[in-house]
Amino acid sequence: MPTPTFRKTLPHAPTGYARWEATGLRWLGAAYPGCVPDVTDVGEHHLVMTRLRPVPASPGAAEEFGRMLAAVHGAGAAAYGAPPDGWTGDGWLGPADEPLPLPLNETRPALAWGEFWADLRIGTVLTLGLRRGIWTEGDLAPFRSVADRARRGDFADGERPARLHGDLWAGNLLFTAEGPRMIDPAAHGGHRETDLAMLALFGAPHLDSILAAYDEVHPLADGWRARVGLHQLHPLLLHAVLFGGGYAAQARSAAARYA
Repeated sequence: MPTPTFRKTLPHAPTGYARWEATGLRWLGAAYPGCVPDVTDVGEHHLVMTRLRPVPASPGAAEEFGRMLAAVHGAGAAAYGAPPDGWTGDGWLGPADEPLPLPLNETRPALAWGEFWADLRIGTVLTLGLRRGIWTEGDLAPFRSVADRARRGDFADGERPARLHGDLWAGNLLFTAEGPRMIDPAAHGGHRETDLAMLALFGAPHLDSILAAYDEVHPLADGWRARVGLHQLHPLLLHAVLFGGGYAAQARSAAARYA
């Protein structure tokens, strides 16, 4: 009997977006087979994947996911900002009909995390927000201060680049009859605490169970809890650019803690 499939259509996405998503899924799946739906076909504005059967989340399934995510992260990446294998150029992050550019790093394998985060993540989204009138130059002092600290290595902890999902909010984690699965990645090489902070930002179910199981497989560095807000800063800024509302104020508050 043929495996049931799901066709995801992306009529308003930029050219190449479907291939970007498919490449990320395959890269994650290469690290841990079964952690994502299998991609069986990719077109200009669609991809076809194995169909998933969602079930309620449980502590046991959350623990399974924690172990799974630790293994995916542990597979590593060539550099901070490295694209998934098979992808060249920058990627995207955000809703498929209006994604924001995600700068990637194909040429600087020795780039430190602080430089990568300050320049390719925080600096890029601050510029986008200025262009869209979300904030003014006068609003940027705390963000630039924390970016400067990152460039100096103040938050360095010796982590090697991890293989990130890149957009791991609770809605992109599905608990299914086949086991936990990740969907809709913006996959790249980054700091593993970034995926974990994203899970916390919007309340993944049974998060404590996820983290405990993760830590058993791939122990987290000392002080990681104190850095959760730091790693949430980029997604908060992105949400401010995309959706407005109170996200800009949340981002300022987060930045002030680390400035």
